[in-house]
Amino acid sequence: MRIKKGIKDGGKTMQKRTLTTDGVSEIYQISKGTLANLRWQRRGPRFYKVGKRVLYFIEDIERWIKAEPVLTRDSLEDSE
Repeated sequence: MRIKKGIKDGGKTMQKRTLTTDGVSEIYQISKGTLANLRWQRRGPRFYKVGKRVLYFIEDIERWIKAEPVLTRDSLEDSE
């Protein structure tokens, strides 16, 4: 797993972190096949192609996960 850091922006270093498909699969337990299918369907977390490499920003993965909650009875009772 490789985490990329430090993109230069106007002299300031922004702490952007990306993961490869392998890294996403390892950390979030989403299979590489599922990620490939989601990319093909243009669904799932935002991704970027750099040559043949596919990269995901961690913020995009976590935003995608949080956008699809499964509501349970307990979670509905907590919101009342």
